[in-house]
Amino acid sequence: MVLAASTFCAILGGSESDQTISPGSRMKKIIATAIIVFALAFAFASGITPTYVINAPGVAAGIGAKLLCSSRYVSGLSPEQSFDDLTQYSSILQYLDVDYDESDKVVTTSLFGLGRTTASYYPGVGCYTDYEGFEARTNANLQPMPEFSSRWPHGTRVETIDADLQRQVSAMVSQDNGNGLNTRALLVVKNGSIVAEAYAQGAGPDTPLLGWSMAKSLMSVMLGNLEYRGLLDVDEAPGFDSWAGDERADIRIRDLLTMTDGLDFSEVYDPGSDATSMLFTEASASGYAIGRPALHPPGTQFNYSSGTANILSRIHFNRTGGTLVASLTDYRQHIAGPMSFQHTVFEPDARGVLVGSSYFYASARDWARLGQMMLQGGVLNGERIVSESWVEQSTRPNNSRNQQDYGYQWWLNTDNRWPDLPADAYAAQGNRQQSLMVIPSEDLVIVRLGWTSGRYPANERFAEIVEALR
Repeated sequence: MVLAASTFCAILGGSESDQTISPGSRMKKIIATAIIVFALAFAFASGITPTYVINAPGVAAGIGAKLLCSSRYVSGLSPEQSFDDLTQYSSILQYLDVDYDESDKVVTTSLFGLGRTTASYYPGVGCYTDYEGFEARTNANLQPMPEFSSRWPHGTRVETIDADLQRQVSAMVSQDNGNGLNTRALLVVKNGSIVAEAYAQGAGPDTPLLGWSMAKSLMSVMLGNLEYRGLLDVDEAPGFDSWAGDERADIRIRDLLTMTDGLDFSEVYDPGSDATSMLFTEASASGYAIGRPALHPPGTQFNYSSGTANILSRIHFNRTGGTLVASLTDYRQHIAGPMSFQHTVFEPDARGVLVGSSYFYASARDWARLGQMMLQGGVLNGERIVSESWVEQSTRPNNSRNQQDYGYQWWLNTDNRWPDLPADAYAAQGNRQQSLMVIPSEDLVIVRLGWTSGRYPANERFAEIVEALR
């Protein structure tokens, strides 16, 4: 609280350089400070911790710069749409000062003048918050993935639309958005072909949309590819020197894949918490997660953790050359190329490690390619991406004592998570109700992308699609 109070007093009192500020600007600062002081008093009276308040400006500016930059320059959404999406996370974000540099594709944000943060766009790499001394992304100027005119899933040509289902899916999207659910893409693949797809709110077949935690499932596939190539064994230790001298030495890669590693990591998204610190205020997301202490013996306790997903990203980084260029080259050669991803961006942190917990942007058609590959036992476009055994292990319950409906970074239906869908259904899922659903018994893949702040009726919607196809 001393730090926060001194900061706000400095704003109110100003500095020598402030003497040149116009009376109007100075009054705005005084008003902003009064708002902050009032908010502080209200926060403490409401039981909100000093940690929360002190970290709020940095986290707000961090999430603002990062998400606005990616929304604008990766997804191509308008500044108005991007800002509206952002403020759905917290009402305080509406008070961000935002500046777009359209020529250099840089976004700068601050909250009442505090926490000033910039995020920059790099072609082929996407956006991430800028940190002094971290230049890995400037050396990775990559060209977009090539587009092909061949039939999906290899190319962009779709000639298999079912007229009746298309009308139903389009009506679902319209109904969703009439109810404020912000569905932007709904796509259905049956028997290996796209049979319906509908888009809204500025999105189209080639729009890369944020999948949030669906990236975790892709990172699992990337590690599966390393195993297939003989570069990884799930029963070995990850190889971090800092873990060698304590109980973390017993953690195996398999424990990380099933989120039963036992590390002390909180997925709560409050300012100052593990998740927000890692994603919005740290140059190295994986470095933050690797530094967390042990809480439970490995293999015993499931704990959903974006930190764990970013540790998997570091493993991929280390096993593919230890640089951003090397890891992205490996990803393109062995994952994106064979699966024919055509409208995707996988963003790294400032350290140069892909943020496997959260920051994969892809079109609905590209997300569907990932699901179709899993449905086909690890093969797509005639190329084997992972072994059939990896797919089986990925969709098998973990052995924890508290929650077993999670495989290798895929959610399972073993505990009736989706009561109206077949028991063999499994999915990649992400914040704002992103979903990539795979239903082997129906030879079916469904992708839903959007920006829903509350519940999305995925179980009911997808069950309607299953019934219509039957």
